[in-house]
Amino acid sequence: MTSFSGFGPSSGFLQSTVWRGSLALLVVFVMLALTGWTAIRNTKEDANPLATARAAWRHATFHGRPLPQPDAAPATLRAFFSSLSQAEGRQLAARYPLVVGNMGGAPVTLRYDANRMAIDAARKVEKRRMGDHRLTPVGRQEASRLMHRLASLMSPERQILAFDPAGDGRAAEVFGDLRTADRVSVVVPGVDTNLSTFERTAKATAAPVGMAESLYAAERTASPGARTAVIAWADYTTPSGLGVEAATGQLAQAGAVRLRALVNALPSADSVSLFCHSYGSVVCGLAARDLPDNVTDITVAGSPGMRAGSVAGLGTHARVWAMRDADDWIQDVPYLEVGGLGHGADPVDPSFGARVLSAQGAAGHAGYFAGGTQSLHNFALVGVGDLGSVDCAATDPRCSADLA
Repeated sequence: MTSFSGFGPSSGFLQSTVWRGSLALLVVFVMLALTGWTAIRNTKEDANPLATARAAWRHATFHGRPLPQPDAAPATLRAFFSSLSQAEGRQLAARYPLVVGNMGGAPVTLRYDANRMAIDAARKVEKRRMGDHRLTPVGRQEASRLMHRLASLMSPERQILAFDPAGDGRAAEVFGDLRTADRVSVVVPGVDTNLSTFERTAKATAAPVGMAESLYAAERTASPGARTAVIAWADYTTPSGLGVEAATGQLAQAGAVRLRALVNALPSADSVSLFCHSYGSVVCGLAARDLPDNVTDITVAGSPGMRAGSVAGLGTHARVWAMRDADDWIQDVPYLEVGGLGHGADPVDPSFGARVLSAQGAAGHAGYFAGGTQSLHNFALVGVGDLGSVDCAATDPRCSADLA
């Protein structure tokens, strides 16, 4: 943010301008919140079972040996699990399912198994809450809804890469074979994302699971022989509705740390692409500077800004792509940052410097991953590396001219 110093009428005018800008920005966010982008946050108070499990892990031994730190470098954890037999790995996963299930560097199939056990334990908790008459009827109804969501996550064919039941809950799911994929796409969603909203039946592609599943199918169609995997990554705490949390970068900064950890822990991939929707693009913008070299592309859709004034300000080696549907209400959010409110420049503005893709067919703010849209087709082409075939926006007809 620009700072001002000195005294006198000119200084007072500038300070007044900054104050009015901050107030106007806050008013716009509140108005948008009151017109529909809000959600009732889960109010139940949870302990932090993952932190408790990690504390137990740190004080434990296995066959007389101390265990590595659960947040050790992925290479350290890979070496540790490589030294175990399959039976020993399963034994650790059964004893500490939440720890192993969220451990970057643990074998992905072991993480899937561990998370299935952790989800089952959380499901049983919600099943008990369904019959707890100390809760209000609404509370019991929420428990029922969450119990059924957790039961769905336990389906044998699902590959849950991360799971944390604390608070409103976090999760990540893989489509494809993450162990052998040459190209990995990570879908980073926006506000009001938690265990209850991780997937939807109606308008499925407006939720992280549907987004990732749709992208994976589109990548398979775009390049049937490519070895790809897609991750629905809802493993960060998102803002609840479009209030002050969504207008500031605190949660995005914490999410950026987690996103970097995810990418650094991927088992193997020559190329990683990020697909960042809405507030998720704030997360990707803050993570961009310190991402590993194999992150080749960052694509944002319906972005309120990336906490930078330009692509150069992101400090990334990756290609940056942007798109916005003509009917997306996000365009009415002020693209500025004043006093910590707002997320900076508009990524689809030519002055920002991103390569602007067509989003034709993506109706509104939540339609970018819907089947048959130009937005989804462009996502898939970026994901499989067919950059010369993307459809550019009318405002940037040469967005892929030097990439064929």
